[in-house]
Amino acid sequence: MRTYLVTGGAGFIGSNYIHYMFKKYDNEIKIINVDKLTYAGNLENLKDLENRDNYTFIKADICDRDSINKVFEQNDVQRVVHFAAESHVDRSIKDPEVFVRSNVLGTMVMLNAAKDSWELPDGTFKPDHKFLHVSTDEVYGSLENEGEYFYETTPYDPHSPYSASKASSDMLVKAYMDTYQFPANITNCSNNYGPYQFPEKLIPLIINNALQGKKLPVYGDGKNVRDWLYVEDHCKGIDMVQEKGRLFETYNIGGHNEKQNIQIIKIIIECLQKMLPDNDPRKALVSDQLITYVEDRKGHDRRYAISPDKIKKEIGWYPETKFEDGIRKTIAWFFDHEDWMKNVTSGDYQKYYEDMYSDR
Repeated sequence: MRTYLVTGGAGFIGSNYIHYMFKKYDNEIKIINVDKLTYAGNLENLKDLENRDNYTFIKADICDRDSINKVFEQNDVQRVVHFAAESHVDRSIKDPEVFVRSNVLGTMVMLNAAKDSWELPDGTFKPDHKFLHVSTDEVYGSLENEGEYFYETTPYDPHSPYSASKASSDMLVKAYMDTYQFPANITNCSNNYGPYQFPEKLIPLIINNALQGKKLPVYGDGKNVRDWLYVEDHCKGIDMVQEKGRLFETYNIGGHNEKQNIQIIKIIIECLQKMLPDNDPRKALVSDQLITYVEDRKGHDRRYAISPDKIKKEIGWYPETKFEDGIRKTIAWFFDHEDWMKNVTSGDYQKYYEDMYSDR
């Protein structure tokens, strides 16, 4: 049975990845989920898996060398999928140091722990042991012209403390691959959306606010462009890179779904109006009149567009979910999990798990 160590597995993409992997491999694998349970980590995302014999949760900070080394010492970890990171740009502008600590120092701790555990006396590494570092398209900076795309060879040009910290962690992984021939890959993905996404991010924020008749904030003129990728497609891509990707390579995972932020908001409004029953009082609240333009974010990148040509050609991955289908699936999920949203927005999910793990 192959053992996967997933960092940040209680977060949005990490929890979706764990669900995807158990759906695909069931009892053929074991997953160890290491998460610090910051505000973005929510074990309710994985509540239906917590009694599986082949799933283990460990509350730990990836910057804690002793805790991470202990995980490797006590388990024959063959795969590492490193999601754990501070990821919200606005938060990075207010407190950059937290992002440097988690994203840079935390990645170094993970690399060292895996290297120490996997390295053989002759300096090579155990066969079929692989480290995958999950990164972002934001490390590439901003595209100004239509028709331009980010490729794996695009020079890094980060513009926020968040993207700078992720670029730094990518460079560390590249350095370990070059210096030690450490068996790793890097993936850079576009904006994800789907179930379990924390409501400070655009799509769940707009869904939640619209259903309550609250303002729908739009930065600047709303014409900033992002490439949107349904989270399950991303999870599939990560798995395929670990199984079929060439070691030491970077693979861009993009959705081919470029849309302006204002377009996203209007699509969500339209979907909500169609999906809400006529007798649901929230239907009357959902309106374009809620759209409110606010001061633009500092250092706001104008356009992201990522080319997945390499991963398509080498591995056969492609984004399967059209945005129009993915957004309806996402809204339907939030309709079915209103208690989840209430617990997250109220902070109750944190209180419950803080008490549970307070003495560990």
